Amino acid sequence: MFTKILIANRGEIACRVIKTARKMGIKTVAVYSEADKDARHVMLADEAVHIGPAPSRESYLLGEKIIAACKQTGAQAIHPGYGFLSENAAFAKLVEEQGIVFIGPKHYSMAAMGDKIESKKLAGAAGVNCIPGVNSAIESAEQAVEIAKGIGYPVMIKASAGGGGKGLRVAFNDKEAFEGFTSCRNEARNSFGDDRVFVEKYVEEPRHIEIQLIGDAHGNMVYLNERECSIQRRHQKVIEEAPSSFISDATRKAMGEQAVALARAVKYQSAGTVEFVVGKDQSFYFLEMNTRLQVEHPVTECITGLDLVELMIRVAAGEKLPLTQADVKREGWAMECRINAEDPFRNFLPSTGRLVRFQPPTETMFASDTSRWQGVRVDTGVQEGGEIPMYYDSMICKLIVHGKDRLDAIAKMREALNAFVIRGVSSSIPFQAALLAHPKFVAGDFNTGFIAEHYAKGFRAEDVPHDDADLLLALAAFVNRKYRNRATAISGQMEGHEVAVGSDFVVVTLGQQGLSTPTPVSVTDFNSKTGSSLVTVGARSYQICSDYRLGEVRVSGTCNGQPFTAQVERGSQAGKNPLAISVSHNGTRIDALVLSRRAAELHALMPYKAPPDMSRFVLSPMPGLLVDVAVQPGQKVLAGERVAVIEAMKMENVLFAATDGVVAKVLAAKGDSLMVDQAIVEFA
Repeated sequence: MFTKILIANRGEIACRVIKTARKMGIKTVAVYSEADKDARHVMLADEAVHIGPAPSRESYLLGEKIIAACKQTGAQAIHPGYGFLSENAAFAKLVEEQGIVFIGPKHYSMAAMGDKIESKKLAGAAGVNCIPGVNSAIESAEQAVEIAKGIGYPVMIKASAGGGGKGLRVAFNDKEAFEGFTSCRNEARNSFGDDRVFVEKYVEEPRHIEIQLIGDAHGNMVYLNERECSIQRRHQKVIEEAPSSFISDATRKAMGEQAVALARAVKYQSAGTVEFVVGKDQSFYFLEMNTRLQVEHPVTECITGLDLVELMIRVAAGEKLPLTQADVKREGWAMECRINAEDPFRNFLPSTGRLVRFQPPTETMFASDTSRWQGVRVDTGVQEGGEIPMYYDSMICKLIVHGKDRLDAIAKMREALNAFVIRGVSSSIPFQAALLAHPKFVAGDFNTGFIAEHYAKGFRAEDVPHDDADLLLALAAFVNRKYRNRATAISGQMEGHEVAVGSDFVVVTLGQQGLSTPTPVSVTDFNSKTGSSLVTVGARSYQICSDYRLGEVRVSGTCNGQPFTAQVERGSQAGKNPLAISVSHNGTRIDALVLSRRAAELHALMPYKAPPDMSRFVLSPMPGLLVDVAVQPGQKVLAGERVAVIEAMKMENVLFAATDGVVAKVLAAKGDSLMVDQAIVEFA
């Protein structure tokens, strides 16, 4: 067994590998860029080596620097994690040639599966179901149309070197096939330097289901059940679960056996994943093989009780797999939410900055610990006070739950999301809360088009209906009563004029354009010692009991005897009004003022102060780097013309003019770091 390994990655996955290595008594070496010098993975590792500036192309993607760090520290093996160089066959080969063990598949296996066209040919030869189509590169748009007609619409036009949704179009007719071929080819050339494109049948109502497998150097190979990854946005997974509620045991077995057959065909060693597209009739077809550890590997660990990172390390060290196919368990139901630094209410734009607060829910399961299940686990590479840099992907952490069945897992995940406090950057938590509450998701009635179908116009606050909206009003009144109780204890009050707290209040919820909705409530039976109050909202009563302390964000306790967790903030964090109380629960948020009846009458007479008109400015929709300004003062610009380009989290975002106009001033320069809503260009 190795005594020291280097982790050629950052963030959550680097921390994950360190935990297993520590359990196995293996010392770890972290590598870090300038942006990550204070990162969590650097602090957790036994040693750390600086490998370059912040951009990944100057640090984490430089294989020579990583190998040099390995030699410098005496590490015997490299774990690549996922992303960066994890599926780079040339890097894996270079590592092997330097006498270092690559904790992953052999370079030849990786190369065979890395090319979408060649991998499909190999899969077909191994007896794996492949989607009808043409697996050789297509030379012209006219040829693409003829092939599409032969296969039958709809078809999918894909770049051979594509990934992450780039270089992919679906065509339902000749015109879309012609235009899609040209777009795919250009996108592939610009993104991957490889313009080869192929065409295949598009499976309608498709599910994205993948098989996890692992093999050793002694010819042993097992599949570890499946993962359901159909909840995707723009081809990026949002929620993953294991097992899948859709496929039958017979389909599961057939998919697993075909995945193993393909892995054997390329002499695969280590953990890997074979991805399938599954039709509504449970017909399944090979998509691709990921020759690395997957982001969603924890859900497989939960239902099998295995530590996949440990198995990878043991296989790389030459050990035999400690289990056979008959030993593979499938117990309970696991789900994972990818918590990303993005604003779901602003079209999921990246959100970078400092994590002012980062308080995950209480963990009862832990990465690398296979002794505890049926609980909550958080895999993260950040901590409170840390920075979410603009140079890397947007994932803050992964929230994993394991329940006795699917409904139990959904309930646990909703409660865990309620308890997850993230401030300083926006997060995808409200969107995931909405998905988990959607009746079709709860019923298991979805496919890869679920988000595009149900959130076609983007995600809005009204897309998160609360099953008991009055509970949010009751919580605002409950917290306000605690604040009023503290006011009664202020010293130096004039005798006979002490603060007296009544029982009748009005909760005024604040809406857009100054609209507000008043709701009478009463708060009785307040007990400062037990933290109990009876709050009546209309005809409904809520007996709330909580040891919540003023100033905390998370409030938990019981409501009418049932446990609950919510988030409450008072003051400027509430956003709309410095005196408001902000309450969040199950993805729904309200901003409310809790007033006496007379104060509520006066509030209704207050004038509305409209926000300033910013329509003549082009504003930065997110924090990021201004990489281009395409206009200059005095230039006439038409609606839809390119104005500026902002880069954040490996994504380029182009800003266009909303109306015709003449540029008065350019307020930011190329290379500037921008804040949200910072003005870039002003029109006359």
